[in-house]
Amino acid sequence: MTNSAKANKLTQSAKAGNPMMCLYGQGVARGYAIGRVVVLGATALEVSHYRIAEDQIQAEKSRLTNALATTQREMHEMAANLPADAPRELAALLSVHGMLLSDPLLADQAVALIDEKHYNAEWALTAQGQILAEQFAAIEDEYLRERGSDVRQVIERVLQVLSGSKQVLALNHEADADEHLIVVAHDISPADMIRLRGARFAGFATDLGGATSHTAIVARSLGVPAVVALGHVRRLVRDGDMVVVDGAHGTILVNPSREALEQYRRLQQLYLDERAELSLLKDVPAETLDGILIELEANIELPDEAALAVANGATGIGLFRSEFLFLGRGDLPTEQEQFEAYLSVVTTMQHRPVTIRTLDLGADKTLDGEATVATNPALGLRAIRYCLAHPELFATQLRAILRASAHGTVRILIPMVAHMHEVHATRAAIASAKRELDERGQAYDDHLLVGAMVEVPATAIAIEPFAEALDFLSIGTNDLIQYTLAIDRADNEVAALYDPLHPAVLRLIANTINAGERLGKPVAVCGEMAGDSQLTRLLLGLGLKNFSMQAQQLLDVKREIRGAHSNALRLKVANALNRASEIDPATLYH
Repeated sequence: MTNSAKANKLTQSAKAGNPMMCLYGQGVARGYAIGRVVVLGATALEVSHYRIAEDQIQAEKSRLTNALATTQREMHEMAANLPADAPRELAALLSVHGMLLSDPLLADQAVALIDEKHYNAEWALTAQGQILAEQFAAIEDEYLRERGSDVRQVIERVLQVLSGSKQVLALNHEADADEHLIVVAHDISPADMIRLRGARFAGFATDLGGATSHTAIVARSLGVPAVVALGHVRRLVRDGDMVVVDGAHGTILVNPSREALEQYRRLQQLYLDERAELSLLKDVPAETLDGILIELEANIELPDEAALAVANGATGIGLFRSEFLFLGRGDLPTEQEQFEAYLSVVTTMQHRPVTIRTLDLGADKTLDGEATVATNPALGLRAIRYCLAHPELFATQLRAILRASAHGTVRILIPMVAHMHEVHATRAAIASAKRELDERGQAYDDHLLVGAMVEVPATAIAIEPFAEALDFLSIGTNDLIQYTLAIDRADNEVAALYDPLHPAVLRLIANTINAGERLGKPVAVCGEMAGDSQLTRLLLGLGLKNFSMQAQQLLDVKREIRGAHSNALRLKVANALNRASEIDPATLYH
């Protein structure tokens, strides 16, 4: 029996026979942690709301602007004095928070509420923060939607300054020498993470968050188990409670029995043994039993994540989301700023390919700070549509990407392509950007590859002309599933209907892969399906030879690849699709 099978058996046993309180959320960093709870406060939930007199308005405005300035100064100091062993992601996240503090949409509008409505500073700040959070929540892209947590976390910091509190976390519980701390919070900011460094924290549990939240990003970089989106865990546990964080299954067990604790300690050891075994695969080729070599690349959202990709044996970057450069600021990033960010990843990857996705923002939030309301953001002016509608913005990004291509292997990935004229217009924009660089005498790779995301069903159905006109294709399964099944994956009421195994979805993926094979064009999957090791054999059976995923998922997927027979899987999956039946991934192990 494999370690994973043993772990599943033990987990089921622990849950079945134990009357402990069990809370369910989303596991975003695998592993098992056992320790005592330390509850991290949520100041924004407890702020005072009152109106001020006319003659107090100026003083209240000054109090808020001073608090914003103080918080921004603290952020800069934290970023400048990060310890050597701090996670790489923290510097970038602190920078984003520093920019948010000077964003007119937060600072100026909050001050205006004091002027116009006579709100006290705390009320004005949280009221404006709520407006921004709602705008972020409406954004279709999961990564951008999660950036609403940045707003909440920045507000938390400013409220602490307004209240005169400098202590983010009070460790009220003194753990025994052999116990660790489990941080429970409404949400956890990068600044909180720095202050948590000195404690023996072993896991995180939060009310909010998702797969791309800061808690998830940092927890994965630290290798610390985390469960988010628990709803009300902060109100249900107390300092000193014993808890188990099950990052593998997305559960939190509160005050478990002695028997359950012993079972989970065994799970911990099994998991650690498994990770030690997996680490031996880092430099081993991802090759199937029948000799098919598979490319395993990483998805990244911040430049510093490239180092984690290399550490986990990634053969390249299959998806570098460029939106981080455009968020939380009142101006657009310059060409030089973008070039330096792209160059840092290219340099880290040391001639491994780096696929940079052009800006993928929706119509529900414009880049110049003017919020708009789209009837349906998922179907509006987003991604390549937005870029082609803003040619100067697009040209600036293309020049920056082209300049970075002179220093390594760079590929351009176009998001949400649905029409051939979008491909032609993008090719023309790239040619124009090259001419501008020629006039400047700046170098670039004249042969860099241009590909497109296959995430609109129309593209997957009529794939041949796209495959012919492009150098490669990358299937974004998250949106492809959503658009195919008419399911909003962010809507809890229908989220259960979001099904990656639906025969229609699998047929679209197969159609795209088959077209790539016929025309000699590489096809990757960069959506969540690629990183789910339980679906690895299914994707191999569909003919996939290029997977791109979060860096921490690479070794799990590689293990599955090395134990699979690709051609046998292709026959099984093809037969199942021909029968138009659903495919149970478990049957592909027999």
